[in-house]
Amino acid sequence: MDQKNSKKEEINETNLNQSEDAELNEPVISDFTETNGPLENDNIEKLDENNTDDQEQLSSSENLSEPKDLSKALAEAEINLSKMHDAFLRAKADSENTRRRAKEDIAKAHKFAIETFAESLLSVKDSLEMATKIEMPTADSLKEGVDITLKQLNSAFERHRLIEINPIVGEKLDPMKHQAISMVEAEQDANTIVTVLQKGYVIADRLLRPALVTVSK
Repeated sequence: MDQKNSKKEEINETNLNQSEDAELNEPVISDFTETNGPLENDNIEKLDENNTDDQEQLSSSENLSEPKDLSKALAEAEINLSKMHDAFLRAKADSENTRRRAKEDIAKAHKFAIETFAESLLSVKDSLEMATKIEMPTADSLKEGVDITLKQLNSAFERHRLIEINPIVGEKLDPMKHQAISMVEAEQDANTIVTVLQKGYVIADRLLRPALVTVSK
């Protein structure tokens, strides 16, 4: 009986010790979770708040820099546009001035194209008028006056590139310079010039009048 009672007492003491240890351990675990748990959550919330603040600052700085860049680009574009517009107006004015001067030159050329040629013919007219004033001209004086006048006229023609076309007998007919009036029997090759009825003229390599000729059959 004594042994049984002693064993019961030992078991009771063991259970008592285990219950006391459990009571001692439980507050320690709860205290640890209560103290350390919230600290970790606070740290995480603080980190999140710091990251949010940094992002807001970065986005605000970007938003501030973007309008400045756009304003600068717009100002540069307006300056370039103004320069291009000014260059366009200058080019347009130069073109209009050039066109106006060209029209004036063409009008003057049409109006005064014959001016220098007419001036060179004035001496010819003067010589003819002087010949008509002679009361009793002789044949020799008339011939001399005509020769002088003809020289003056030929000189005026040469200065203005007015060249006569005077083909020789036997020359091949050239339709670009000669105009055949008739065809005659002649002891020469066919389609060659027999006689020259009227001289032709070219001015600056342009046909002014063809030479009138007869050609052989």
